[in-house]
Amino acid sequence: MIKKFALWESKHPKTIIVVALLLLIPSLLGFIFTRVNYDIMSYLPDTLESVQGEQVLDKTFKNAGMSIVIVDNMPSKYTAELKSEIEKIDGVSTVLWVDTLADITIPTEILPDVMKEIFYSKDGSKTMMLVQYEEEGSSDKTLDAISKIKTLMNDKVLVSGFTAITEDIRDICIKQAPVYVAFAVLLAFIAMLLMTDSWFLPPVVLTALGMGIIYNMGSNIFMGEISFVTQTLAAILQLGVTMDYSIFLVDRYYEEKKIYDDRQEAMARAIVNSMTALTGSSLTTVFGFVALMFMQFSMGFDIGFVMAKGVAFGLVTVLTVLPALVLLTEKYIDKFKHRSLMPNFSKINGWVFKHKKVLAIIFVVLLIPSYFIQSKANLYYSMDKALPQDLVSVRGLNQLKNDFGMASSQFVIFDDSLPAGKIMQMEDEIRDLQGIESIISYSSFLGPAVQSSIIPDEILKICKADGLQLMMVNSEYSSATDELNDQVVKMEKIVKSYDPNAFITGEGAISKDMVVTTSRDFTITGIVSIAAIFILIAVCLKSISIPIILVLSIELAIWLNLSLSVIFKSQISFIDPTVVNCVQLGATVDYAILLTTRFREELKNGLPKKDAILKAVSAAEKSILQSASVFFMATFGVFLVCDITLIKGICALLSRGSLISAVVIVVFTTPILYLCESVIDKTTLDWREHRPKKKKNKKAIESSTEEAENNA
Repeated sequence: MIKKFALWESKHPKTIIVVALLLLIPSLLGFIFTRVNYDIMSYLPDTLESVQGEQVLDKTFKNAGMSIVIVDNMPSKYTAELKSEIEKIDGVSTVLWVDTLADITIPTEILPDVMKEIFYSKDGSKTMMLVQYEEEGSSDKTLDAISKIKTLMNDKVLVSGFTAITEDIRDICIKQAPVYVAFAVLLAFIAMLLMTDSWFLPPVVLTALGMGIIYNMGSNIFMGEISFVTQTLAAILQLGVTMDYSIFLVDRYYEEKKIYDDRQEAMARAIVNSMTALTGSSLTTVFGFVALMFMQFSMGFDIGFVMAKGVAFGLVTVLTVLPALVLLTEKYIDKFKHRSLMPNFSKINGWVFKHKKVLAIIFVVLLIPSYFIQSKANLYYSMDKALPQDLVSVRGLNQLKNDFGMASSQFVIFDDSLPAGKIMQMEDEIRDLQGIESIISYSSFLGPAVQSSIIPDEILKICKADGLQLMMVNSEYSSATDELNDQVVKMEKIVKSYDPNAFITGEGAISKDMVVTTSRDFTITGIVSIAAIFILIAVCLKSISIPIILVLSIELAIWLNLSLSVIFKSQISFIDPTVVNCVQLGATVDYAILLTTRFREELKNGLPKKDAILKAVSAAEKSILQSASVFFMATFGVFLVCDITLIKGICALLSRGSLISAVVIVVFTTPILYLCESVIDKTTLDWREHRPKKKKNKKAIESSTEEAENNA
């Protein structure tokens, strides 16, 4: 079946290209109409109380997306006019400020202390207003409203809150994503120009891989929406991970051309002979990404599913579109040949072989310390650290921290039927906790100077609804810090003692739950990915020993990469290790399988063990280093131009990891395979089974291709 299809597509390249081009139309439409979710908190499981509280906050109080507008040293009249303009914006439901409760002509210094505590900074020079929205914080309507609020602001006004941060993320992604994707492709293109031996081959390869990327991104329409992390990274990662397949196939085609005179026959043979390595490496890569889908933090499912699809689309385009493009443009590929800058590694290979035992010992010695060092990675969970510090929302957050003592805010939702005395007692206990800066609640608005009968409807709507009451607790501790997590735990204990069904939510409470949830997720995905890859390698290569060697090689490359972050004291996003683990795993397993299958092939051709390993690494390292250099350039390009620290951090790790993976496979896996060859022979089916040498004539194609199909 494989042989027949390979021969058919080699003889009908124009048909393949026409079909491929037609499929781009629905794919582009799907890409355009796929919604992007910029709210990272929305991916936490609904089973968490903080998430359930957020849902109540949104549905009952319309407060989940609340923003805070800060006005610095401006007349009260200007602030009142700004408030009026904000209230007119589509999507805004309520704006709360001093004039909601009192006449703005009253001097600030004689306002009740409770009002000054809520609406003014410690020195009285800044004031803030609370903005509520009609829809949830991550909805397009709410984010558009935030964007319109920014158009009303001058350099004396800032807006903050998690919704404002989310809108800034959207703004950066929309503006920068096309730029850094183009920059990444440009650098990948330059790398291919230098590493290959034809000026025309890189655009051919990138065209085929680009089609696969468009097919994948277009098919996301069936998911409804994808996360901004997936949207911004998927194209770059798919290019990097599937670049291996195209290089392997093209290199194999030119090898087969030395044996078969007919181009179509040579391409058919290349497709069939590449099938084992490509299928094995793609399946292991797919299952590495599938491991992400087991995360409770559903952004893992989002990234994992899209990238698993991407690998599948990439493999299909490499086995169909790329051969057709190569056959149709080969005269130009050959016409624009040039001297490749790929260095000759024969001396390095000889050195590696000469020192094989020492390198094998170093390999084993590095495993344990690298594992323990990488486990100490310094992770951050707060989104304000993932953005440039000069953004409006981040500057606003810093003002809230420094001038209002509001580094983070939690929302307490409890039964409104609690006696007023109990509520006051609960507030006092919370206020006595270390690090609590202020509390905004119905009773604090009421205060000793305000009668309950004159409380405006805006205040009642914010504080009371559907038999529930809302309290906003401001802390001097930042989200996702040990101090705030401990404070939230103590707050929960106090609140639950008064109302066992109460909720505590807000960015700080959600971040605390995110730490616990993702820690569990990372452990599970690590175990699942290793187990899946071990099993797949064992099945594909029919071996017990080979998966042990390759998995250890892959993990060493990943651990060394993450260990460098610890050694250099770099702080990385909480999601970085898992994404890097899966993506770097996908790239490294391709390199490892290519080297191993090539070693087996040379042994089956009757070469002595030494000659077989040297020929295998010489043939494989060209593809490995080409792929690694392209992956490095693409991810490094994003690192250079991207302003979102979360994306920047992932790309920094991936660019470094691509080089580490190439070195580990060539320098360490090569001697390990050689030294363990006798063990591999005993624990692998058909490892050294000899096959007749190929004959250089056209008539050999039928039997040779059939034999390659059986091997595949």
